[in-house]
Amino acid sequence: MSVFLGTHQNRLDAKGRVSIPAGFRAILRSRAAESQPGDPLLVLRQSPKHPCIEAWPMPAYLALGPVLDRLDLFSDDGEDMALSVYGDAYPVDPDKEGRIVLPEALAAHAGLSESVAFMGLGRHFQIWEPGAAERRRAEARVRARSVALPAAAGAAS
Repeated sequence: MSVFLGTHQNRLDAKGRVSIPAGFRAILRSRAAESQPGDPLLVLRQSPKHPCIEAWPMPAYLALGPVLDRLDLFSDDGEDMALSVYGDAYPVDPDKEGRIVLPEALAAHAGLSESVAFMGLGRHFQIWEPGAAERRRAEARVRARSVALPAAAGAAS
């Protein structure tokens, strides 16, 4: 399975469109085979943690459903999570040139104006204002130094 890797910067045009990096587009196309006919390739949503846009391939986005289904449908937590995941979602398909239109509400949340940074996070990617993206990557590198990773299955101790 291919994953979204690296950080790439592109310009936002006057119509609010930005070109998805070629490598990311290739991954989206390969994952389209896992989707139902007529499903969009991508779901955009406001990050609940950071001033950025989360971009999920439809199959990865749909995989969030079973996790949400374990919450009590009628509880405040269950409703809040469902609203956060589904109510703020924007399904999109890139055009022939691989561009997407960023919804105004999402662009405003991320503080986007002229350029955007695409940051790969494996199964999905994020879209940031470039300066904020660099600060976030620096913060993540510092915090990652103190994270203890579980041993890989079958690894020698």
